[in-house]
Amino acid sequence: MKARAAYGKRCLMFRSIKLCLCTIAVGLAGSAAAAAEFTVWLEALKAEALGKGISQVTLDNAFAGVRPIPRVIELDRNQPEFKLTFEQYMSRVVPRKRVEKGRRLLAENEALLDAVSSKFGVQARFLVALWGIESDFGRLTGGFRVIPALATLAHNGRRSKFFRVQLFHALRIIDQGHVGARQMMGSWAGAMGQVQFMPSSFNNFAFDYDGDGRKDLWTTPGDIFASAANYLARSGWRGDKTWGRKVTLPVDFDRSRLGLKTRMPMSEWQALGVRRVNGGDLPEVEVTASLITPTDKGLGPPFLVYENYRTILKWNRSHFFALAVGRLADLIGGQ
Repeated sequence: MKARAAYGKRCLMFRSIKLCLCTIAVGLAGSAAAAAEFTVWLEALKAEALGKGISQVTLDNAFAGVRPIPRVIELDRNQPEFKLTFEQYMSRVVPRKRVEKGRRLLAENEALLDAVSSKFGVQARFLVALWGIESDFGRLTGGFRVIPALATLAHNGRRSKFFRVQLFHALRIIDQGHVGARQMMGSWAGAMGQVQFMPSSFNNFAFDYDGDGRKDLWTTPGDIFASAANYLARSGWRGDKTWGRKVTLPVDFDRSRLGLKTRMPMSEWQALGVRRVNGGDLPEVEVTASLITPTDKGLGPPFLVYENYRTILKWNRSHFFALAVGRLADLIGGQ
C-alpha cells in the first residue's frame, strides 16, 4: 500500500514538473516569437527612416541593442486615473518651496532671462514657471532612453501611429547632431529635457540660443529658456499681457456663459457682476476674456482668462496645468 502511494506521489510530481517545463517552453517560444516579430518590424522601420533621409550611421547608433521595454508598455496601459481635485493639484504643483526656488532662480538667471524675454516677447516669470512645473527646474527630466521608449510605444502602444511619428522626429534630432542617442533621455513617453518637449515640438520650436550649432534642452540654460519662449511666441503669446485672474461671481450668475467658447470684453463681464477676488471692479483694459472653471463640469473657482491662457493650453491642453502655470508665474513675479 505504502509503495503504491509513494509511486502515485512520484507520478504526480513528475507530471507537475513536466507541466512546468512545458509552460516554460511555451513562454520561451512566445518570447522568441515576439522578439523575432519586433526585429522584423524594426528593420522595416529603419528602411523607412533611410527613405526619409536619416543616415545609416544614425540608425546603427540609435537602435544598437534596442529591445522593447516592458515597463514602458506597463506605464502606457496602466496610467492612473486622474483623481486629484483642483485644490489638491495646485498644492502639489505650486507648493511654497517651488515658488521660493523659482524666485531664487529668476534672480540668479536675471540677465539671461531678460535677454531671452526681450528677444521673444515672453515675460521671464512665465518661462521660469513652465520650467518649474515641467521638470522642477531641471531636477526631474526622465530616466528613459528616448529611442527605445518610443520604439516600444510605436511597435506596441495604444497610440502607435503617434509614437511612430515621434520616433522619426527623434531620429532626425540625433541625425542633425543636437544630441547623441544615448544622451537623449526623457520620460517613458518621450518628453525630453528640462522643458519636456516631445520630439515634434523640439523640431518645431527648439532654439540654438548660444549659437553652438546644437539645440540642447538638457544642459544649456540659454537654449532651454529660448526654446520655451520660442514655443510660446510662435503660438500667439502677447508679451504686453498676462494670462488671467481669479474672480468672484454674483449668486444669480448665468453659468451657461462658462467656457472658452464665450469671449467678451472685460467691460461686459463687469456689467454681468464679475468682480476681483477682493470684490473690487475688474481692470479697465481692452482685453477679451473667457470665464472658466478648472473642470468641464463647472466645479472649482472661476477665472477670467485671456489670449495668453489659450497659448498655454497649446503647450498642454489641461485647465489644471494652465492655471498652475499662471498662478506660479504670478507668485514668482511677486504678484
